[in-house]
Amino acid sequence: MKIPDDVLAVLADPRVIIAGDRVRIPFELDRPLYERVDHILRMAGGRWDRRKRVRAHVFGHQVEEFMRQAIASAEFPSRYEQGWYPSPPPVVEKLLEHAGISDQRPGLTVLEPSAGTGCIAGPAAARGAVVDVVEIDARRVEVLHRQGFARRVVHGDFLTDVHPLDYPEGFSRVVMNPPFNDAVAHVEHALGFLGDDAVLVSVMPEYVLWRSDLTTKKFRWHVEGNEGEFVPLPRDAFTPSGVTVHAVLAIVPTGHEGCTVRNHSWHRRYPKQQYELFAL
Repeated sequence: MKIPDDVLAVLADPRVIIAGDRVRIPFELDRPLYERVDHILRMAGGRWDRRKRVRAHVFGHQVEEFMRQAIASAEFPSRYEQGWYPSPPPVVEKLLEHAGISDQRPGLTVLEPSAGTGCIAGPAAARGAVVDVVEIDARRVEVLHRQGFARRVVHGDFLTDVHPLDYPEGFSRVVMNPPFNDAVAHVEHALGFLGDDAVLVSVMPEYVLWRSDLTTKKFRWHVEGNEGEFVPLPRDAFTPSGVTVHAVLAIVPTGHEGCTVRNHSWHRRYPKQQYELFAL
């Protein structure tokens, strides 16, 4: 959900107190503006507590990281929306751990598709990785440019505007939190950007473990047939982002014997125009 400019100016005001599970605005607003701010905070999951000792919008979770991301991107995932859920720090830590991105291995090349405001890519770069990102939303692209950690920022739809052969080499790692409403398609496309001895680690909705439609079943077979695995995340993993979603990590390596992942090398072997002939 987009945050209107006047509401964003209020929330970004340094006088606003964002701490623990509360957002408190300790200054007067005219009534129409207050109602707009109240509406946005309620849509984000807060409830107004009028008691004198509180006088704040109270959330059901620690709100600092959620509000930081919301203000940076001028939007947030409301409780009615599906798709983009910013990655909380504990989830990012697990992603990077399973991907083997650490200070002990500087120089790994990393791609984050659908990068949002850099929740994953920023910490990866801080650990010495060389990071490229893709993001569809123009405002988030501006945030990524301002932060300056990415070697390359591509503004576009990852599924339709970006192809593996747009990059001269495959990446050592792909780490991602794709839109949940089209997660399988995003991960399948992302596999094409991996190098020959590489790993993809992606947050995915839990339904990939049990849905019985052919697309999801083929995806499970593809992961498990390539020495991959699904690692459950805690049930409250995304609570700091203001949503209740159940998720897992999908981990897919390349480089093993019998690997059938159509990675960057596969795309180099087959002309771009033949891709559809070999699609899953």
